[in-house]
Amino acid sequence: MNVGCGGGAGPGRAFGPAAPGCLTRREFLWMLSMSAAGAAAGCAFDPVTGRSQLMLVSEAQEIQIDRQYSPRQYSADYGLTQDAALNRYIDGVGRSLIPHTHRPGMPYAFRTVNAVYVNAYAFPGGSIAVTRGILLELANEASLAALLGHELGHVNARHTAEQMSKSQMTSVLLSGLQLAAGMGGASYGDIAGQLGMLGASLLLASYSRDNEREADALGNAYMVKAGYNTDGFVDLMGMLNSLSKEKPGYADVLFSTHPMSDERYRTAVNDARTKYQASHNAPLGKERYMDQTASLRRMKGAIELMQKGDASLSRKRYDEAESFFRNALEQAPRDYAALVMMSKCLIVQEKSREALRYADQARAVYPGEAQAYYVSGFARLDQKQFQEAFQAFDRYDQILPGNPSTAFLKGYALEGMGRKPDAAAQYQKYLQSVQKGAQAQHAYNRLVEWGYIRK
Repeated sequence: MNVGCGGGAGPGRAFGPAAPGCLTRREFLWMLSMSAAGAAAGCAFDPVTGRSQLMLVSEAQEIQIDRQYSPRQYSADYGLTQDAALNRYIDGVGRSLIPHTHRPGMPYAFRTVNAVYVNAYAFPGGSIAVTRGILLELANEASLAALLGHELGHVNARHTAEQMSKSQMTSVLLSGLQLAAGMGGASYGDIAGQLGMLGASLLLASYSRDNEREADALGNAYMVKAGYNTDGFVDLMGMLNSLSKEKPGYADVLFSTHPMSDERYRTAVNDARTKYQASHNAPLGKERYMDQTASLRRMKGAIELMQKGDASLSRKRYDEAESFFRNALEQAPRDYAALVMMSKCLIVQEKSREALRYADQARAVYPGEAQAYYVSGFARLDQKQFQEAFQAFDRYDQILPGNPSTAFLKGYALEGMGRKPDAAAQYQKYLQSVQKGAQAQHAYNRLVEWGYIRK
């Protein structure tokens, strides 16, 4: 995704700052000054242990990063659920844990996303999401509290901010995040990459085993203090441990960011027998959980078909994936995620006319969610409906601004409409953020051809 440090003409030399990893003299001197400042500039106290820790990311920056990037992940996961009652329930359980955390003043938000893969994740500012897939694997409210407590543990221990501080200077990392979020390195022809087939964001932290142990300990403590039975935590660990061995493909993203082990399950069992023994009189909340998730569980068959389709899609078994999605849509014809998945599957197979029909259905079902507009724009480009494609990408940009690839796609549509000055403006905007890859080369070549850049 980054250009090299060598000379010569090219997109990276024409626009914008030096690529990440290719520091200017000013950036190099700034990094030296930061190093010279030493512990005074990067020292903070761990809110959990009270010990000093290297921290180059402030709490305000954690919140800013969260607000900027969590909406992109939610859209990659097919948006927030339209089941308002389910979302209120998840949020209510999460909020019951907040008074017992080490950072109760963070702007927490607990949401359900439409994705069907098994996962839960947290952004550093307190935005926490669970997928429909993982909710179907839980058996009681105490396990839900354990799951949310674990994610709260990552936020309270500042695991993401700590990793960012250890890896590289904040300004360089934030520049890399902008490029990752834009998917700018993918070529226009790499439709699978462009459409985000796996739905897993590069912005989410991959935690270490030590991070997981600490988040487990914190999550268990938070949920017990909130009045839940620790057996819910044991149930969660048992479910995840079984899933990691019996159905790893259904939760690849989860286990790539949250490594599972027998040790984590054994620790939960041991803690239930010792330090949290008194909590066994507290409720598990099984009936309440079943009542509150009844509408979701009625869709279990369709969601399982979507999971199979998603797995087939990742293995490039497109005919098989299409069959699973068609069967899912027979059971849930107005499910937004199923409609978008089907549309993406058809685009990859170069069936753009049919793909467009599903994308437009998805837009009608959930007009405020961005991804269907993005997919619709791709299908319309393939149909050479350039004006309609531009309108779709422009609407996506209004709902979810800040994705550099949208500028390229709008430029590509404008080029197809013959509107060179407008296309050039979009290409220049794109190259300010992304300087390498087939898209950047296309944009650069057009700007040279049209006389906006002299070689």
